[in-house]
Amino acid sequence: MGQGMEHSTHHITAKKDRIPFLQKAVYGFGSFVNQFAGAAIGQLIVVLNLGLGMNPVAVGLIGAVPRFIDAFSDPLIGYSSDNTRTKYGRRRPWIFFGALVSGILLALMFQLHQGQSESFYFWYVLGVQCLFVIVFACFSIPWIALGYEMTPDYHERTRLQAFASFFAQPVWMIAPWVLLVISSKDLVIEWTIKLWHYTFTIIPKFVVHTGFTDMVHGARVVAIIVGVFVAVFGILPAIFSREIYANLPRTKKEKGAMGVIKDLVANCVTSFQCLPFVKLCAVTFLIFNGFMLAASFSVYVIFFYVFGGQSSMDLMYQNGGTLLGFNGMIGAICTAFIAIPLTTWISTKMGKRKTFLFTMSLAIVGYGLKWIGYNPEHPYLLLISTPFLAFHLGSLFTMVPSMVADVCDLDELQTGTRREGMFSGIYWWIQKLGMAGASLLAGILINATGFKQELGLHQSPDALFYMRLFDVGIPIVTTLIAIYIIATFEVSEDKAYEIRKQLEAKRGQA
Repeated sequence: MGQGMEHSTHHITAKKDRIPFLQKAVYGFGSFVNQFAGAAIGQLIVVLNLGLGMNPVAVGLIGAVPRFIDAFSDPLIGYSSDNTRTKYGRRRPWIFFGALVSGILLALMFQLHQGQSESFYFWYVLGVQCLFVIVFACFSIPWIALGYEMTPDYHERTRLQAFASFFAQPVWMIAPWVLLVISSKDLVIEWTIKLWHYTFTIIPKFVVHTGFTDMVHGARVVAIIVGVFVAVFGILPAIFSREIYANLPRTKKEKGAMGVIKDLVANCVTSFQCLPFVKLCAVTFLIFNGFMLAASFSVYVIFFYVFGGQSSMDLMYQNGGTLLGFNGMIGAICTAFIAIPLTTWISTKMGKRKTFLFTMSLAIVGYGLKWIGYNPEHPYLLLISTPFLAFHLGSLFTMVPSMVADVCDLDELQTGTRREGMFSGIYWWIQKLGMAGASLLAGILINATGFKQELGLHQSPDALFYMRLFDVGIPIVTTLIAIYIIATFEVSEDKAYEIRKQLEAKRGQA
């Protein structure tokens, strides 16, 4: 624990180490795309079960199998990005290609129609998604690696990641409304917040005619819109970003396919020998995948428990979708304007480790309040948990990428090589393996609760209880384990600046 104690000296970021606002904004567009693609697929994939009647286990497999494929491609893409040398840089060509092609594939993924067999839907969506995740990694892994290397400063790295997290929040204002939009022929929106016995009307009810014949039709249209956004916004970092390590000299490598494989394996082994990096991977694995697994239950709990007493399925989807939309929108606002700024500010005063411990404790409080907030009598009571839950992923993806960037410096000091792409590839390889397992486990657990689609509004009390228990309990347990691990993280502020000092001296001699 002694090595993990925070700094005693407060360092001020030098002017030369600050990233210009435009560069931060361009990098932030990449964050929007990185979040938007996954969030949209996560929302649209529900149409396979609720719109086309597929078994939840089959839907879980569709989410799991591509993740396994994607996970093993990430280290290779990261390695290739590190070793790419073009006049446009190491990262930018990958980012441009990945954004453009993955946008097209995302649009194609949900071009489904009623009347086909379950087998057809399964293999079509599975096949397109397998191709999509590989191509999208060509965008996301180099983009993440670019963020690790844009500044050498301990605090400016946190500010950059805070900026990226901020730009991602519009996604979570939009994505929760997707189910409501695609399931509505006439979208009725009544802007009211119901707490206890009071109703505060903000804007009167209004109706938007979507023109969708059913949920499946809505998914087809929305997928095309999302695909266009991914392609357009995704290429911007490739066009406007600046790479500070774009002109590194080529390292001597063994030639041929076997030489590449040997070098890739050696890089993987070296990465796993870096204990601080392994800890950050484990922490993100626990928190992110605990969140993703729990989120699989949230839709079902809100629809079938909170609004399960409605007179019809259409009314349940309407009211549940509205609550999901408000919860996601308010959560994104709290993340953008409370969690991220507060996390960043505290980090400059307390250091990254202590900040992480504090913000994750707030998230656990939020999950406790979520159990209280699931109240059929007062549905919007759920919103009391939202400001606290904003710290869960908001703090995670502000602090951990900044800490990984510090570890990249430690790795260079130990190995003499800049390997941001390799670290980003392995980091997300581990997370995506977890996401694959979470997707598969979610389908199994939903079935295990006793949930049956054919029962509609009449789910058993046991099924509803276990869905709530998994939704709230899983992320609390995984976050507690992550807190224990991060308490031993070794790279403090003082140590990070000492590493940088040694690196700059070493580079000067070279």
